[in-house]
Amino acid sequence: MEDGTTASSERMMEEVRIVTGEAALLDAAPASAAVRMLSGLIDYGLMMIGLSVSLITLVSLLRPSSAASEPLTFIAVSLLLLTWLIALPLTIETVSQGSSVGRWVLGLRVVRDDGGAVRMRHSLVRVLVGSIEIYAALATLAIISCTVTRRGKRLGDLLAGTYVVRDRVETAAAPPILIPPELASWAERADLRALPGDLALVARTFLQRASTIEPRSRERIGAELAASISSSVSPPPPEGTHPERFLAAVLAERRDRELALAWKDRQVAESTRARMALLPHGVGEQEGIPPTSPTHNSAF
Repeated sequence: MEDGTTASSERMMEEVRIVTGEAALLDAAPASAAVRMLSGLIDYGLMMIGLSVSLITLVSLLRPSSAASEPLTFIAVSLLLLTWLIALPLTIETVSQGSSVGRWVLGLRVVRDDGGAVRMRHSLVRVLVGSIEIYAALATLAIISCTVTRRGKRLGDLLAGTYVVRDRVETAAAPPILIPPELASWAERADLRALPGDLALVARTFLQRASTIEPRSRERIGAELAASISSSVSPPPPEGTHPERFLAAVLAERRDRELALAWKDRQVAESTRARMALLPHGVGEQEGIPPTSPTHNSAF
């Protein structure tokens, strides 16, 4: 293992969710049309309940008032419709970065086509188009579009450049990544400092889900990831090393080095706190006074 100072750049383990290119197969599976319809039923069902209660309340408030004119009633009803059908869904989706009540229940989220978080402009397009394809067309346009498009997009997604993904990924049951015995000595002396954190994350996700990927795609993606990572690692692995075993060796060694650096940082921090607890110039030790503990000064 390299010295902690020379491997310090390995601390840069960015928490990046890669959902572009091949990584889209690994980290963001599109939601099926059936799941999306169930999510929509939850969202729009709650919305209709809230809108109905609001309209009933409004009518009960305006009925006894003789001063309530038709224009005032029209304005009030229009504001209610605008709030429940446009403003509220737009606000929820923008603030939650692509979620809603129905999507939260089913573990879904709206993302951009490149995998990034949706912005207000994306949500605005989706909500405005949704008012036509869902409310005006009684959801028939949305259902047809979700059924025939590759990523299950409705018309609003096609215009906004978004799609819905399964946000909850069951990786807790994945086995830990271990260094293959035949690569242990190579991994110990390998220089991993140039390995990007996002590429390491994609490789880790691939290994955790390799058993669920179609064999030919698994072989192709594994070879491509190994080729990408090998350009950031030196020396290269032994000739004939299987791509997945190479990835496992790199990721396990990188993880172990990070743990070692974290443990060293903790020891240094504890040692620093202990030295700072002493009185200046060793006064307490010279006069036989025990060193001042931070807990003694907590009352002050």
